[in-house]
Amino acid sequence: MFSILFPAVESGIIYAIMALGVYLSFRILDFPDLTVDGSFVTGAGVAAIMLVNGQSPVLATLAGMGAGFIAGCITGILHTKGKVNPLLAGILMMIALYSINLRIMDDRPNIPLLGQDTLFSMFRSFWEGFGIDKTLNSVFTGIGLDPSTWSILFLMILVTFAIKFFTDWFLRTEIGLALRATGDNKQMIRSFSADTNKLTVLGLGVSNAFVALSGALIAQYNSFADIGMGIGMIIIGLASVIIGEALFGIKTIMRTTLAVIGGAIIYRLVIGLALEVGFKAGDLKLITAILVVIALVLPKILENQKERTRKKRKRAELEKMYAVGPEKEGEDVASTKSDSQSV
Repeated sequence: MFSILFPAVESGIIYAIMALGVYLSFRILDFPDLTVDGSFVTGAGVAAIMLVNGQSPVLATLAGMGAGFIAGCITGILHTKGKVNPLLAGILMMIALYSINLRIMDDRPNIPLLGQDTLFSMFRSFWEGFGIDKTLNSVFTGIGLDPSTWSILFLMILVTFAIKFFTDWFLRTEIGLALRATGDNKQMIRSFSADTNKLTVLGLGVSNAFVALSGALIAQYNSFADIGMGIGMIIIGLASVIIGEALFGIKTIMRTTLAVIGGAIIYRLVIGLALEVGFKAGDLKLITAILVVIALVLPKILENQKERTRKKRKRAELEKMYAVGPEKEGEDVASTKSDSQSV
């Protein structure tokens, strides 16, 4: 069981970077950005084509991230300068990216990366020199957890938390605060002479850069890039954000970004468990929809239940007070009469 869930945790941490990008556009900017389905493949395609042409895995990954940034900025420009509806701007960019991604991938719908040097194989060569896998497996073999390497998990924890801390820092800077204010109340932030158009373009660029980085890493993790790998990615990102927020709360930015990472891992774990118990791959979309519905509806049910309990307790306290009030009044009168007689 643990050996089956381990890859789910690994991929969940990689998808968490994509979920952080969706969080920036969906929650911070309040922008329903469907570019995600295309920019995820853009990152994967750029990284894959550079790897098969002998480029450095680090350079290929960064180039994929940069391509995603450009795609996000174009969506922002379509909305801010072209006055295109946010939803339509995202759809138009997503459709355009399908053809662009095919061009990037040299008109090949699938680019295999087997036998190519990737970021993970490069880090694994460095990791094996320390003998950490042997030590960890000697500890965890007893519970059935003995993956071939822990290097991917370790590397992705480092990368994902670096992105998380960057996001936390960025949203506290002057530009980040203006970005948050743009999502909350665009008219108010305009009254302070802030250029909301530039902020929107920048926010969408950073959001899609994260998404494309996740795509570049997933391509290297799965050892292939496919033109259809981005389908439904926006739903997976939203599911991760909503599940994380529902389970871990949103009191601070640091807690919320951590919740998004947790939500992405839990989502992949649930998908892994569903496949383990016998669900077909075609059922995963339905499972995703059910998860999102549960994450959306359950907090409201719990909140309503809490509110009813609070009102019930308040009503009981008032009834008790009114019930005790006349008796206490009577006792006060009797006490007054007794005092007067004694005098």
